[in-house]
Amino acid sequence: MKVYLAGPEVFLSNAREVLAHKAELARAAGFTPLAPGDLEIPPTNSKYERGIAISAIDERLMLASDIIIANLTPFRGISADVGTAFELGFMCALGRHVYGYTNVAESYLERTSRDYYGGAVISGADSRLTGPDGLSIEDFDMADNLMLEGGIISRGGVFIRKAVPDADILIDLTAFKECLALAAEKHLR
Repeated sequence: MKVYLAGPEVFLSNAREVLAHKAELARAAGFTPLAPGDLEIPPTNSKYERGIAISAIDERLMLASDIIIANLTPFRGISADVGTAFELGFMCALGRHVYGYTNVAESYLERTSRDYYGGAVISGADSRLTGPDGLSIEDFDMADNLMLEGGIISRGGVFIRKAVPDADILIDLTAFKECLALAAEKHLR
């Protein structure tokens, strides 16, 4: 079975090294790994065309995959990398097996309240939480937007939450290994 390795690791300065290690772990678990950066990007005439080419390549890799393991650790903000969220949704829509993990154990509510609103959260008469801007805040004890975790769980996948030191937030593979083991047990045995 082919597993698509999604996540913001592609933005790391040592992205190739990190992705190669994840691919090695996937092979050891019995999967054929596919990841962004696996295929060569054809020459283009502009940055925009290069971006479109990368998107097309990643979609081809996902179409060839049976499973996705998505790193949904918050990236550049309080939520998962938007590209990874798209890839997870793409694979859900294809009916593929979906797994996800985050290296931040705090809930979406906790991060939104503290990091986005600086603690200025209001509880209304209906117990609905809002920020000072009047926008409601999801309060479902989930790691991120309910569609991410809901999409995984409703398709029989698993979403793993771990707490790792800030310095290791994008490189710790403990939760990834747990997803791999669960996926291998379910789909390869």
